[in-house]
Amino acid sequence: MDVKAILLVEDNPSDVELTKRALQKSHVANEMIVVEDGQEAVDIIFGNGKTMAMKDLPAVVLLDLKLPKLDGLEVLRRIRGNERTKLLPVVVLTSSKAENDIISSYELGANSYIQKPVDFNQFVEAIRHLGLYWLVLNEPPPLNR
Repeated sequence: MDVKAILLVEDNPSDVELTKRALQKSHVANEMIVVEDGQEAVDIIFGNGKTMAMKDLPAVVLLDLKLPKLDGLEVLRRIRGNERTKLLPVVVLTSSKAENDIISSYELGANSYIQKPVDFNQFVEAIRHLGLYWLVLNEPPPLNR
């Protein structure tokens, strides 16, 4: 079985570390690739620019919305606008509770919208459920046709 990476698009170093710790505590063994801005996310997914492209598409993209260079909604728009990536699972993982962010994320094709819990134990539990669902239970579409 080919274990695919998780792509975390997050510009806050504290949230990156919390996510890493939560995944480790939840025994998620998938490699995690971290990019810090929306442009870097697009570059690594599509193989543009200076960033090295991922060999295979990730198992899931964990996407923050408030990002430098390109915001998360634009990253999502580009993922859904490309034939190769339009079915790639994207989970918006953000601190935003704004109704317009939630609506826009789903309108652009997000598979899920999760607000980051402030409490570490709640965050670990959310990541555990996220990992269990997206990396174990979910049957992904064939992406590399």
